[in-house]
Amino acid sequence: MSRMVPLLEQLGVDTRWSVIKGNDDFFQVTKKFHNALHGRQEKITEHDFAVFMETTKRNAEEVELYGDIIFIHDPQPVGLVARKHEIGKKWVWRCHIDLSHPDEKVWNFIQPFVLQYDEAVFSAPSFSRELPIRQFLIRPSIDPLSDKNKELSQSLIDSVLTKYGIPKDKPIITQVSRFDYLKDPVGVIQAFELVRRNMDCQLVLAGGTATDDPESDKVLAEVRERAGNNPDIHVLLVPPGSDIEINALQRASTIVVQKSLREGFGLTVSEALWKAKPVVASAVGGIPFQVKNKFTGLLSHGIEGTAYALKQLLANPGYARWLGENGREHVRYNFLITRHLRDYLLLFLFLDYSSDVDVMYL
Repeated sequence: MSRMVPLLEQLGVDTRWSVIKGNDDFFQVTKKFHNALHGRQEKITEHDFAVFMETTKRNAEEVELYGDIIFIHDPQPVGLVARKHEIGKKWVWRCHIDLSHPDEKVWNFIQPFVLQYDEAVFSAPSFSRELPIRQFLIRPSIDPLSDKNKELSQSLIDSVLTKYGIPKDKPIITQVSRFDYLKDPVGVIQAFELVRRNMDCQLVLAGGTATDDPESDKVLAEVRERAGNNPDIHVLLVPPGSDIEINALQRASTIVVQKSLREGFGLTVSEALWKAKPVVASAVGGIPFQVKNKFTGLLSHGIEGTAYALKQLLANPGYARWLGENGREHVRYNFLITRHLRDYLLLFLFLDYSSDVDVMYL
């Protein structure tokens, strides 16, 4: 959004970005909702629903709902649509997560809000639900000129490695993700240990915690405990706003891995592919749209499958380089912000379009 909003404004679309507020109880609940909608088992109570509704009511009173089109992202603010009957306008719900196998209790709670929207936007066909409102399919994107993706000098990359104590004397396998059970960082360590039985390499797990993700500190502690004192496992807690450092870590990597158990779209994959890095990633969520197996990267299943793919690329650097080059071109044509902007502008035009078509592919 920090990249999209100014670009929309430059195109003549008066755009504002508002953020809802919540306390720790609310974020505990929305984290459980997030996991449950992805299909993970969570204990959801009536108290959780009450906390969600109370915070939603407060935000509905405080947030300025501006514009002819009100574009709401994900489940946390979904209930703001309760004000639609009061202020009118066009309302769009943008869902970034995979709803293919949600916990029915949570989905049944969320669905009545969703049905009040004029349109819903999903990142992949399989993510969507059968809904009476019109649905659009718009895939996320990266900005190649942002700090996280722009070209960097080798001296800057080297300085970041020095800062975090990462030597350049052996191949670097990296996963960049927040510390989250669904990103399976412990599983990455297990896969790395299988690789290390035969090949000398090192692992970097770089990510952050978030105020709206109360599990992240717990996951980070478990990752550090599992890594132990292994000098070849670097667990990096990277502070917010460190996009250039994340960029440098990806560019310094021999292979980038994304071993998610569930995934919305996983743009860290596109970020790595844009840097022409060979990627090993789980075949979940939106990752297969980015990684075309054996052409733009390798899709993997489980710990053993991830380890096998990593060994294959470490043993065949020419093949790894070819995958990375293909991946960069795939991102160039499909996952850059210019395409995303075009899709949003077409969506805005379609909001006044009346048709029996339920799904629009943009």
